[in-house]
Amino acid sequence: MVEQLKKPQIIAHIEKSLNFSIFDTKWIPLSAKFVVMGSKPNGNGIVKIFELNSGDLDSIKEFEGKASFKCGSFNASSVRRPQLAVGDFDGRLTVFDLERTSEPTFQVEAHKGIVNSIDAIGGASVTCGAAEICTGGRDGTVKVWDLRQNDGPVACISTEQNADTRDCWCVAFGDSHNNDERAVCAGYDNGDVKLFDLRTMRQKWDCNVKNGVCGIEFDRRDIKMNKLVVTTLEGGLHVYDLRTQHSAKGFACVSERDAGRSLGTNGVISGAKSTVWCAKHLPQNRDIFVTCGGSGAIRLWHYNYPSKRSKELSDGSLQGVAGTLDMLQAVTLSMQPIHCFDWSPDNAGLAVCGAFDQTIRVLVTTKLNLY
Repeated sequence: MVEQLKKPQIIAHIEKSLNFSIFDTKWIPLSAKFVVMGSKPNGNGIVKIFELNSGDLDSIKEFEGKASFKCGSFNASSVRRPQLAVGDFDGRLTVFDLERTSEPTFQVEAHKGIVNSIDAIGGASVTCGAAEICTGGRDGTVKVWDLRQNDGPVACISTEQNADTRDCWCVAFGDSHNNDERAVCAGYDNGDVKLFDLRTMRQKWDCNVKNGVCGIEFDRRDIKMNKLVVTTLEGGLHVYDLRTQHSAKGFACVSERDAGRSLGTNGVISGAKSTVWCAKHLPQNRDIFVTCGGSGAIRLWHYNYPSKRSKELSDGSLQGVAGTLDMLQAVTLSMQPIHCFDWSPDNAGLAVCGAFDQTIRVLVTTKLNLY
């Protein structure tokens, strides 16, 4: 028991039930506020803004859309004037100024069908390069949008002609360490993971992880590619070291196959494998991240680098060496899957998550400063 208390603890600080389905939640930068996006029973989209207030949540604003809101991001906006980019079930990409939500500042028909995933870059968190938004849709395409242009995407990535169209479930920006470099990684329902170099407009790498890819994230967007976390159906968790790419073997990887299984009262992992819905890196430490499972559990992981991150093969080529994963803590918070999660960018350990039980939970994780 004493040893357990020495580890980080994940504490459910506030729980609040809502009267609509939750699809995503995001912190508003430099504030104690966050937004919850989802779907009302009549099919309309809803965005609700909450603020932390002395151990409780105050609802301070809400607005609706014509179709359910699936995903959102603040990462292409400035801190002083946060703008929320959202994707909806009708395939629209819309950007709202939270101070004036009656008229969107940007709107396009992005996809044929649901916008499954969205990521953004070029705002306050990554100051180099243009402010861009990436969307992945049920139509299988990945599109990159420049907020200065309203006449179409600046990049459109789709499957090859005559190939089966795969549903793109998740997208992520990375490698934006100067004004020229930028990459997008996409995950698909058949287990494909594809990495695209936006500067050269070429596919840099691809692999298949055997199960549908539910979550994907670089450990940092604003550095040279370092690590990539991929989560899947049936409990898959894969961490790729992106510093060394072998021409045939690709990137080194460490995997956990039980990342979505249930936890017993004694902490023992058991039961059927369930979906690992997402992975989110701690903003203050890129080697710590959480995964959210279909069993209603959240797991906290720490990545340990190897003594050498690459090795020379007999033919003189370099191959990456994967590190190891330690599960620092795990806690079951819900009887339903926890499918969205966001760390506060300003307060280490503060987070918010949403579950299929229509409940949002504000979490506090302790002892993160020890790593």
